[in-house]
Amino acid sequence: MAVSTLSVIIMLNIRTDTIEELTDNSDLVLESLNLLLPQLSENAKLLTKDDLSAILKSLSSHLFVAYKNNMIVGMLTLTINVIPTGKKAMIEDVVVDKNFRKYGIAKELVTFGLNYAKQNGAKSVELTSRPSREAANKLYSKLGFNIRDTNVYRFNFD
Repeated sequence: MAVSTLSVIIMLNIRTDTIEELTDNSDLVLESLNLLLPQLSENAKLLTKDDLSAILKSLSSHLFVAYKNNMIVGMLTLTINVIPTGKKAMIEDVVVDKNFRKYGIAKELVTFGLNYAKQNGAKSVELTSRPSREAANKLYSKLGFNIRDTNVYRFNFD
């Protein structure tokens, strides 16, 4: 019984201290984000200071970060675009540090992004997720996302 009580206490304490939109492009923040990116994709290109500055200056991109003990432990990017069919949002690059997974931080990030999109007039939010990311796909389903019957295409300028 003491072990499960201890587990609950640890789980409650692991929750994020805060989630907020990133406005800081310090070297420490850049380093923190670059520690997360390879955990998202082994092919992820690390951010430069100019890359981060461009994201922070963008009117359509919102980079949300989860903090625990003053450390960035997760991130999510939300883009909001106004197009002829309405204002729509897209969630991209959701990642939580491997040492902080399974504590609900991704759920907190996605919920934060959904609320932000709704408050800013988006009529829908889309995201993509590889089928191999089973835990992420379960989370998105639990949060109310539905699989769309569509094709996703990509054109690379390499």
